[in-house]
Amino acid sequence: MRAATGAIGSGGSPRRRVSRWLRVPGYVVVCYTALGIALAGNEQFGRYNLGTELAVTVAFAQGSAVIAALWRPAPAWALSLAGTVVAAVASRPVLVGHPLPGPPWPWTPPEVVAHTIVFLLLSLKVRRRVSFTMLLATAVTTWVLQGLIGGATYSSTGVATIGIFTAVVLVGTAFRGLGEARSQLVEQETITAEERGRRTLLEERNRIARELHDVVAHHMSVISIQAQVAPHLVENPSEELKDNLAGIRHNALEALAELRRVLGVLRSENPEDPYGLGAAGTGSAPAHPQPTLDRLDALLDNTRAAGLDVVAEIEGEAPAYPPGVQLSAYRMVQEALSNALRHAPGSSVSVRITHEPRGLHLEVLNSRPSGPVRPSPGAGHGLLGMRERAAMLGGHVSAHPTLHGGFVVSAFLPKDGTALPPAETAEPSADLELIFPAPRATTPQLPAELPAPPAGPAAGQPTTTGDDTP
Repeated sequence: MRAATGAIGSGGSPRRRVSRWLRVPGYVVVCYTALGIALAGNEQFGRYNLGTELAVTVAFAQGSAVIAALWRPAPAWALSLAGTVVAAVASRPVLVGHPLPGPPWPWTPPEVVAHTIVFLLLSLKVRRRVSFTMLLATAVTTWVLQGLIGGATYSSTGVATIGIFTAVVLVGTAFRGLGEARSQLVEQETITAEERGRRTLLEERNRIARELHDVVAHHMSVISIQAQVAPHLVENPSEELKDNLAGIRHNALEALAELRRVLGVLRSENPEDPYGLGAAGTGSAPAHPQPTLDRLDALLDNTRAAGLDVVAEIEGEAPAYPPGVQLSAYRMVQEALSNALRHAPGSSVSVRITHEPRGLHLEVLNSRPSGPVRPSPGAGHGLLGMRERAAMLGGHVSAHPTLHGGFVVSAFLPKDGTALPPAETAEPSADLELIFPAPRATTPQLPAELPAPPAGPAAGQPTTTGDDTP
C-alpha cells in the first residue's frame, strides 16, 4: 500500500495528469503555427532583399518566440520585438523610392501573427501591469520606427497592428482575471467549508461541555446539601463526623465554584457577561432543565408535526440512568430525526429504544425519501457529535445507508456511563440474526400455504442474531 501511494504521489493527482495530457493538442497547434510563421516570414522577407541568412534568422526567431511564449512569455516577447526591429531597419533602404503602393512596414503579416500569439500567451500568464507595460513598449517602438525613422515608401501597418495588440491584451487579461477569480472562489469555498466544519464541531463540543457542566453542578450541589443536612439526621453526632461532613461540604462548594469559573464562559451568549452570571437584562444563563428521555414523546410529536411519519417502540424496563446518559440519548435521537427531516423528506421513521441489562440501545431507521431531497447547507458534523457523545460515555455509534435507500443510526450507551470491560463486550450473542427490513408500506404478505421456516439452523451454519437492523 505504501509503495502504491508513493507511485501515485510521484505522478501527481489523476486530475492533474489528465489536465497535462489535455494541453498536448494545444502545444501541437502552437508548434505548427510557429512553423508556418517561420516559413511565411522567410518568403515575405524575400521581397525586402534582406539576404538569405538574415531572412531565415528573423523568420525563425519569430517562430521560436511563439513556441517560447508557452513557457517564457517575457523573453519570447523580447525576441519577437527584436526580430521585428531588425527586419524593419534592414529593409528600410530597399523601400526608398519604391513604387506605390509600397509593401507593409514596419510590421509584416507574419510578424503581426507571431506577436499577437505572443501577446495572448503573455497576458494569460503574467500580471496585468506587466502586460500593459510591454504593450506600451511595443507601441513606442512602432512609433519610433514609423514616425521617427520612416521616410520611405511603404504601406503603414503601425496603427492597425497596435490596435490588434491592444485588443488581444485586453482579452487575455480578462481571461486571466476570470481564472484568478475562479481560483480564489474555490479557495475561499474550501476555507469556508473547513471553517464551517471547525465551527460546527466546536459548537457541538461547547454544547456537550455546557451540558456536562449542568449535570456535574447538579450533583455537586446535592453533595453539598446532603453534607450540610447529615449532622441533623444523627442524634448527638461526634465532632469528628461534623468536621468530616463540613470538609465534604467545603470541598464540594469549592469544586462547584471552580467548575463554574472554568466552564461558565461556555454558557454565556453575551460577550459582556463572559462568566454566565446572568446579570439583570443579559439573559445569558438559561434556566430551563436539560432534556431527558421523559421528554422524548414531545420530540416525536414535533417531528410528526414537521411532516414525518414517526413510530416509536420501547422495549424493556427503564432503569435509573445517570443524567448524562439520558441527555446524550435524547440528543442522539434528536439529531437523527433532524437528519431524516433534512435528507429524507416524506419518509417513514422508526425509533426503537431498548433497555438492556448492560445499557441503552437506540436505533433510528428511516425509509427511502418520497419527495425530492433539497441540498442542505450544513457541514455534516451531526454524526461526529453523536460519536463524541457515545465515546464520552464508553458507548459507540454506527450509521450507514440501508439496502432499500434509507438510513439507520444505531447507538449503544452503557448503563452507568462507563465503558464495559473488553471481555464482556467482545462476546457475541449466541443467537444473532441479521434482518434486512423492507419499508413498511411495501412489505408483501406471505402466502398462507408456504411452509414454516425450520426451527433451528442447518448443521454447520453459524447463527447470528438480535433485533439489530442494519
